[in-house]
Amino acid sequence: MNPDRVLESFLEMVAIESPSWHEAPMAAWCAEKLADMGFSVFFDASAAETGSDTGNLIAHLPGTVPGRIAFSAHLDTVKPCAGIQAVIEQRHICDDVTCRMAEVVCSVGDTILSADDKAGIAAIFEGVRATLESGAVRPDITVLLTTCEEQSLLGSSALAEDALVWPSELPAASWGTEYEELLTAAGEGGALPLFVLDADGAPGTIIMGAPYHWTLRARIEGRAAHAGVEPECGVSAIQVASAAVAAMPLGRIDECTTANIGRIEGGVAVNIVPAAVTVEGECRSLYEDRVLAQRDAMTAALQSAAAQFGGAVEVAWELDYPAVVHEPADAIVQHLAAAARAVGLEPRHAISGGGADANVLGTKGADAITLGIGMTNFHSVDEYIEVADLRNMARYVEAIIAEYA
Repeated sequence: MNPDRVLESFLEMVAIESPSWHEAPMAAWCAEKLADMGFSVFFDASAAETGSDTGNLIAHLPGTVPGRIAFSAHLDTVKPCAGIQAVIEQRHICDDVTCRMAEVVCSVGDTILSADDKAGIAAIFEGVRATLESGAVRPDITVLLTTCEEQSLLGSSALAEDALVWPSELPAASWGTEYEELLTAAGEGGALPLFVLDADGAPGTIIMGAPYHWTLRARIEGRAAHAGVEPECGVSAIQVASAAVAAMPLGRIDECTTANIGRIEGGVAVNIVPAAVTVEGECRSLYEDRVLAQRDAMTAALQSAAAQFGGAVEVAWELDYPAVVHEPADAIVQHLAAAARAVGLEPRHAISGGGADANVLGTKGADAITLGIGMTNFHSVDEYIEVADLRNMARYVEAIIAEYA
């Protein structure tokens, strides 16, 4: 692994603006780098569904020994991301035990850094390059770079069901079509081991669980009336919404379940009893029975409040993505722990309250698992990553390839 090159590669990526739905320049840059490494690269047709200016990037590199693995990260970033200027500085880093000085990469302070998820892409690229340059044996490698991950995993959700099937001898024009005979992906249980580099936590962190995510959209109907002349003739949709939200269990429900109301919009003027309000929220849990119970409780609160005040409510829930849960004894977890130890990293198990592409890719022929890459304070202008973590993550990718060879 070339420690200077992975840092230079990351800094080059950071300078490429790639907010959700506008990932094409970043995708083109990545396609060129992957092609230079010998990958066959193509873009899927997901842009028609996501609205992005590019499809998901899928690249394949034949191995030198039997077996197959995949690495994934996402191309898009949150905003503000225009004109990111990255700087390297020494910083006091404190945890629960110690404080130390560390070299970090951060932005100048008025944008994000975009370590989420360009640090993941940089680590994948450097780990693969290092493997190729060393001449080490390797399994077949797929690299999947998705669009619109920050928009409830739109890119991975739009990925074709057969997109992760190895193309084998088929011409590039045939990739992405149905060919069931190739669905024997190498890996335990027939599923493709797929590593999503997209979580906080130092390299060596293995995300053992990430939750189901349901999104709520409700429309409350009241009745308009003049607020000063005849308020008793109206039914305030805002009052209905307020009563419903007050009755909902929200926040942290238990150790693996959360719920939130994030948006309420409605009303016309201060002198009109509001006739309509929309309410948007979510609930999450690692366990299906708990997330469904929470969903039902929020629905019941809305229906009860509407009945109490004489209004009406239409409630719609959408499952954005299912949960992904791994056990310590799972083969993929054992392989990851061994690879971490091989490069001097401490394997650590963690649970995430947020989703990642692994939640969706686990339904599309992959044994998908998310890895911590060291990004800190992501989705904020205070985002940073330690240079050591960036380099260690590249070493980890190289070790994972060796572990599966």
